[in-house]
This record gives sequence, C-alpha cells and structure tokens, in this order.
Amino acid sequence: MTDPASPADASAAMPEPSVRAADAPDASARSDDAPGASAHADAPDASARSDDAPGASAHADAPVAASAAAVSLLGPAEIRDLAGLLDLTPTKKLGQNFVIDANTVRKIVRVAKVEAGDVVVEVGPGLGSLTLGLLEAGAEVVAVEIDHRLAAQLPLTVSQLAPDARLTVIRDDALRIRSLPGDPTRLVANLPYNVSVPVLLHLLEHFPSIRSGVVMVQAEVGHRLAADPGSKVYGSPSVKAAWYGDWRTAGQVSRQVFWPVPNVDSVLVAFDRVGSGLASEELRVRTFALVDAAFGQRRKMLRQSLSELLGDSQRATAVLEAAGVPPTSRGESLTVHDFLAVARAAEAATPVAESATAETAPDQAAADPTETAS
Repeated sequence: MTDPASPADASAAMPEPSVRAADAPDASARSDDAPGASAHADAPDASARSDDAPGASAHADAPVAASAAAVSLLGPAEIRDLAGLLDLTPTKKLGQNFVIDANTVRKIVRVAKVEAGDVVVEVGPGLGSLTLGLLEAGAEVVAVEIDHRLAAQLPLTVSQLAPDARLTVIRDDALRIRSLPGDPTRLVANLPYNVSVPVLLHLLEHFPSIRSGVVMVQAEVGHRLAADPGSKVYGSPSVKAAWYGDWRTAGQVSRQVFWPVPNVDSVLVAFDRVGSGLASEELRVRTFALVDAAFGQRRKMLRQSLSELLGDSQRATAVLEAAGVPPTSRGESLTVHDFLAVARAAEAATPVAESATAETAPDQAAADPTETAS
C-alpha cells in the first residue's frame, strides 16, 4: 500500500535528473526493454491538484493499495497533461489511442460486469483512463504495458487519483507473458489494434482463469470475432475465438472519445468462456492448423484447401467424409465443432496412413536390390 506523498515526501522521492524516467525518458531505453522490469517515474509538482496531474513515487510492478470511493477519472486535459509530462507522442506502431471520455470508461466497466473484489487483467493501460475506471468499481487490476514510460507513470497516476487502489503493473510484451499474479478472472482492455487478435488468443490460451471479459477493438476485427458461420466476415479469428467461448458485440464506440482520433471505428466485444476448452491442447493445435489452411484459401473447396495439410486431395476427401463434412464445402460454412470433428478424423486416420507406409517400405526395398540405406 502507498499513500499520496506530502509535498516534502514528494520532493524527497524524486529521482536524480540522470534517471528521470517519466519526464525525461532515456533515449537509449525502448518499449521493448527487458520484460517485467520495474521502473520509477517522476511525480509532477506536489502542489498540483489531483484533477490536474498525478504524482507520488512508486515501483511499476509493486502492488498499489484500492478503494472505490475516492477515485477520480481522467479527462481530455489530464490525458494531454500526462502526455506532455512524459514527452509522449502516441505511436501507431504500439496502437496508442487513449480514451479521454469518463462516460465511455464507465460504460466499458459496466458492460464487463466488473464487481468489487474481481481481479482484472488489462493489456495496454496507456495513461490509465480505463485502469482508473476498473479501480473505481473496486477491482484489483493487473496491467500489462510494453512502453516503459507508461509503465513507470501509471502507479504514480493511480496513487494520486485512486489512493487506496490495488494495482500491479507488469512491463512486458503481452504476447510473451506466461504468468500473472492473482489469477485474474476477467479481461478488460482497450487492446492495441495492430495486435488485438493475437494478444486476445494468447491470453485465452495461457490463462484459463480468465472466465469473461470485454475488449475494445477495431470495428472490423470485433465483428469478425463475433461472426457466425456463413457471414461475409466469418473467418479464422471467428473460429479460434469460438474455441474458448461465446462472443457478442456489445456496442459501438465513437472515434471522438480517443486522443488522437483514430482513422477507424471501434466496437466493444464481450465474451464468456465455456468450460476449459473443447478438447485437448493437441487437438486445439490440430484444429487451428486446419482453420488456417481452410481460410488461407477460402474460395476453394475444403478437399482442395486442406489437401496439402492432410496429404492430398483424396486423403482430404476421406477425412472430411469421416467427419461428416461435405468435401465440397468451404471453411466459411463450418463451425468450430465441425473443424474439431475434422481434426479428430485426421488424428484417427494418421496411424492408418503411417502403418500403410511402414508396411510398403520393405516391399519397395526388396523390389530394388541396388537401393542402399543412406
């Protein structure tokens, strides 16, 4: 637990100019620095009001204590002040578009059904808009941030605007993390649009404790995640997401609630995990490989698009028929359960194919006595 520092404490806690991470980032430090590293961030002038600029020193990966009662959310002025403090220019590479509207933040938290005591993982917290909304609801937040400046500043912002908050900041690439503290049960995030699907699938694969969530993503991606078989936007992300649970769009988000204003529309997508997955990890890998092959050539019939993966067109036809799937169908018409059935049929057919190969090999060698082993 940390309390906001008094003016005297704040000045004592400020790092020396040579290590001023928050308002003078080291040019040699990059957002892809060593994973999980903690960082200090400078506090603004202690005389600043709590609704103008956050302050108080804290470690980036140390838990910060949380009480929903005294949380202040960020608005446009605070977001720009924080960006100026950090000398931060939002980058398209990291998908940095910060939410500046408190009503939108509260809507996301409400749609996600976040309750006091929940442990929520947030990816890409940025300057802390959504983080503060989650803390306001009484949740404990585990925030994963790749940008070292943002990761260092977030605990300072929270200690000023949510003095009793429970926050852990992990500075790392969300695609590389394999463990999280607290076994989070919800995922709530404004996901970086350039990596939203890979990050989402990675978290669902590696963190079965996550049972539900709401993510804000590019509208095209969101509709694809929640699409049903047969629709024009149904594709690989739709099938893979369905492996983990049920998905639905949960509202449009105006471009005007972001800074900078993005060039794309956004939607909220909600999900609820069903069970612990449809089958074993081995079958998941097989199923996802079939999905990638089917949608890699989505205009082709499955007996053709799966021929390379399953051996040839004839074998693909036999596997599809064994799974009860018409060989002339296309990937866009199959549910995740259909793809799983094909994966199981392919698994069942594999030992037969290997046995047949093993049985014919001696005959081939005998037919050609000049052939020698290499």
